[in-house]
Amino acid sequence: MKKLISILLLLVSPLVVADQAAQGDDSFERLLAEAELLFNPPQGFEDLPAGRNPVLDYERALRSPDGNLEIRIAVRPLKRLRIDYDDPHGAVPNPNHIFPLVFESLATRLSGGSHAPSNAYPPDRARDKFNADWAAAAVFDTVDEFATERKQGLLVAIHRNKVSDAYVVFLFDDYATVKETLNAAMKTLVFAPIPGATHEPSKTDAS
Repeated sequence: MKKLISILLLLVSPLVVADQAAQGDDSFERLLAEAELLFNPPQGFEDLPAGRNPVLDYERALRSPDGNLEIRIAVRPLKRLRIDYDDPHGAVPNPNHIFPLVFESLATRLSGGSHAPSNAYPPDRARDKFNADWAAAAVFDTVDEFATERKQGLLVAIHRNKVSDAYVVFLFDDYATVKETLNAAMKTLVFAPIPGATHEPSKTDAS
C-alpha cells in the first residue's frame, strides 16, 4: 500500500499542473468545475504563481496583505487518477477508500518524515464546513523541498465521493500571528452544494 500511495502522489500531481499550463488562464476555473469546487479567495489576498516541487504540485497560490500567510491549493479530480497497482492477490483500490491514506502520506511528505499531528473531521463537521464527504487537517514544520520560507504549515484535505480530492496548505511562521486571518480563510475552497441532495454518510465517510 505504501508503494501505491507514492505512485498516486507522483502521477496525479504533475498531471493537473501540466494541464493548466497547456490550457491557459481559464484552466483553473475548468478544474474547479470538474472537481465540483467553489473558490472563495480571502479579501485582499494577492495571487502568486502556481508551482511544482517534489512534495506537492499546486495550481493556485495566494498571499495575505501583510505577507504573513500563504495559501497553496491543489485540486485532484478522481477521474484523472491513475492507479498503478501490481498486487496479484487483490483488486485495485477504490479511490474513495484510499483518500485517508493519501492524506497521511502527504502530511508525512510535507513534514519531511517528522511527526505531523492530524485529525479527521467528524462527518457532520466535514459536511457543514466544506460540503465534503471526508475532511482532515494536519499541522507540520515545513521542509526545504516544499519551496517555502515559512516555518510552519496547516494541511486541510477534503474529499467528495466519486468526484475529487482537494488540498489547501496554509503556510506561516507563527500561528498566533495569523490565527484570525487563517480562520477567516478556512473556506477558501469548499465543495459546491448538491441541489436537493440529502447526505447520509456511509461507513467509509469517517475513515
